[in-house]
Amino acid sequence: MRDDATVTAGDIARLAGVGRAAVSNWRRRFQDFPEPVGGTSSNPLFSLNQVECWLRSQGKLDELPFDERVWQQIRNSTDDLQLLSVVSAVACSLVGGDANPPPELADAASRLATELGTRETVEFLYRRYVETNSRRVQVPSPKVAATMAALLEPSDTVFDPHCGFGGLLMAAVDAARRQAGRVFGQERDAAMAKLAAARLAAQGVEVEIRTGDSLTADAFPDMQADAAVCIPPYSERGWGYEELTNDPRWQHGLPPRGESELAWVQHCLARVRPGGQVVVLMPPAAATRRSGRRIRSQLLRTGTLQGVIGLPAGSAPQSTQPPQLWLLRRPGDNDAVPSQVLMANCELGDVLSVWRSFLKEAKGAMSIIDLLDDEVDLTPSRYLAKTVVAVTGNVDESRAELAALSRKLAGTVPNVLQEPRALTMTTLGELIRAGAVQLEQTPMRMETESGEVPLLTAKDVTLGRGPTGRGTVEVGTISARPGDVVIPAITRVVHARVLTEEVTLGPHLFMIRVDPELFDPHFLAGFLRLSAERTASTHSGTLRIDVRRAQIPRLPLNEQRRYGTTFQQLEAYERAIDETAKVGKQLAAQILEGLTAGSLQPVIEAFSSP
Repeated sequence: MRDDATVTAGDIARLAGVGRAAVSNWRRRFQDFPEPVGGTSSNPLFSLNQVECWLRSQGKLDELPFDERVWQQIRNSTDDLQLLSVVSAVACSLVGGDANPPPELADAASRLATELGTRETVEFLYRRYVETNSRRVQVPSPKVAATMAALLEPSDTVFDPHCGFGGLLMAAVDAARRQAGRVFGQERDAAMAKLAAARLAAQGVEVEIRTGDSLTADAFPDMQADAAVCIPPYSERGWGYEELTNDPRWQHGLPPRGESELAWVQHCLARVRPGGQVVVLMPPAAATRRSGRRIRSQLLRTGTLQGVIGLPAGSAPQSTQPPQLWLLRRPGDNDAVPSQVLMANCELGDVLSVWRSFLKEAKGAMSIIDLLDDEVDLTPSRYLAKTVVAVTGNVDESRAELAALSRKLAGTVPNVLQEPRALTMTTLGELIRAGAVQLEQTPMRMETESGEVPLLTAKDVTLGRGPTGRGTVEVGTISARPGDVVIPAITRVVHARVLTEEVTLGPHLFMIRVDPELFDPHFLAGFLRLSAERTASTHSGTLRIDVRRAQIPRLPLNEQRRYGTTFQQLEAYERAIDETAKVGKQLAAQILEGLTAGSLQPVIEAFSSP
C-alpha cells in the first residue's frame, strides 16, 4: 500500500467501530491525534499510517482488517473522479469481465475474494464506493427495491432501462418467490454499468448491461421482456423531446417537454411483451401535471395503468417528496379492458398486501370512468375516503378538563421584560470554526423501519416524543447524548430539541454538541428555532435548513442560562396551548356527535353571534 494513503473521518470511524461524532471528539480531546494531511476543513483527509498507529496506541485497533487494507489501496490509487472506473474494473476482473485494472489491485482483490468469496467481495467494493460518495451517489434503498421486485409475477426476463448500480435487478434476482433467469439493463455511465454487471454476474445470473441513454440511444430496440422495473431520472428537460417527436414508442401520446417520466413509462411498456408488467417509481407531480393529462387518460382508457400506490416521503433516492408506484401492464390484442384501477396510500411494508387485496377482492378499486375528468388527477389521496374517528368520552368530563387547563394556561406564560436590547450576533458556522460547538449531520438515506436499534427520527423531534424508528448501527450513524441539540434538516416547522438521554439518530437530522462551559444548550436551541427558519430555503412548503447560517447572540454563560430557562418555560407554555386546544377540539367533536346522534339535547339560552 502507498505510504501516503489517506482516510476520511468516516473511514476512521469504520476502522474503530465508532460513530463519526466520536472521531470529532478525539480530534478535540487528544493533542496527539494526527493532523489532517489534505482535503478541506469540512472533509479533512488523514494519513492512514498515522491513524493506524494512533488507534493502536490508544487500544482502539488490534490489526487493520485485510478488506479495509484492500479498499484503502484501491481508493488511494486514483483521484475521486476516476475511483468508480477503478472499482468497476477491479470488480469485473473478479467475475471474468472485460477489464484491465492495475495488476497490484487485481491481485489484492483476488486474494480478498479467496478469503470472503467472489460475491461478497464484489458487494464489499460496491458498498465501500457508495459509502465513500454518499453525498453524490443516489441509490434506491434495499426495501424500495425489494418492494418493487415483489410486485412482479414470476418472470424469466427482467429489464431496467436506467439501472444505475443494478439495485432493482438485484432485487428481482433475490426475490424469495422467484429467480429471474435473465436480466437486462442500460445505464448512461459506462463505469456504473460495468459495476452493475459485475454485481449481477457475481450472483450467478445471466446478465447483459449496455451503456447509453435508453431514450435517445436505445440499446435494446427489439427487447420483449417479461417485466420491467425503473426509477427514472426526475424532471429532466433535455430527455430528447425534439429528436424523438415521431418515435414509435409513444403509443399513448408524445410526452411533453417537461414530462420526461412519462417518456420512461412508455419506453418500459414498449420493451415488454404483450401482457408484460411494468413497475415505475414516479414523482407525485407526474400524477397531476396538466401537460401530461392526455397520456394519463390513454393509460387509463386502454387498461394499461392498473394501480397507483402513494409511498412515504423520502422513498425515492433523488427526492424528499412522497413518490408513487405506478403499476402497469402492456395490453394484449385480445385482452379485455378493465374498468377499475387501484388507488392507495400505504407504508412500504404494506404495498404487496394492498396490491394482492386489489387483485383478489378489488379492495381499494376506483372506477376508471370517475378518473377521466378534465384533470385526470391520479393522486391517490384525492380519492381515498377520509378516516372518521369515533368520538368517545363524557362531555361533562371534557368540559371540566378544559376549564382546568384554561386556568393553568395563564400561569405558564413566561415572565419577560418589555425592554429593547441590542444583541451582538455571530453565526453557528463561525462558532463551529472556532471550536466552541460541534456539528454533525446524519446520512440522508437510512433504514428506519427495521433493525434492533431505536432511532430518533425527524418526526420524533418535531412531535417531542421518544425514538420510534428502528435500524442498525452503520457507518455514519451518530449517537447523541444528553445536552446535545438536534434539529431536522428538512421540515415544515423548525424544531430544535435538547436531548435528555442518549439516543441513536435517524436520517435528516443535525446534531449540535456544545461545550457546557461555553454554551447553554437550551439558549442555543431557542435561538436556532427562529433563526434557522429565517435562513432556510423553501421548496413546495418544505424548509431545507442550513444551520451554519443561523444567527446566535454573543452572551456570557450566566445570561445564556437565563435565556435558556425562559425558552424552556416557553416550550412548556406551547405544550399547554396544544393540550388545551386538543381537549377543546375533542369537546366540540363530542357535542357535535352527541347532538346529531340524539344523545345530547340543546339548552335554549340567549345567543348573540360575534
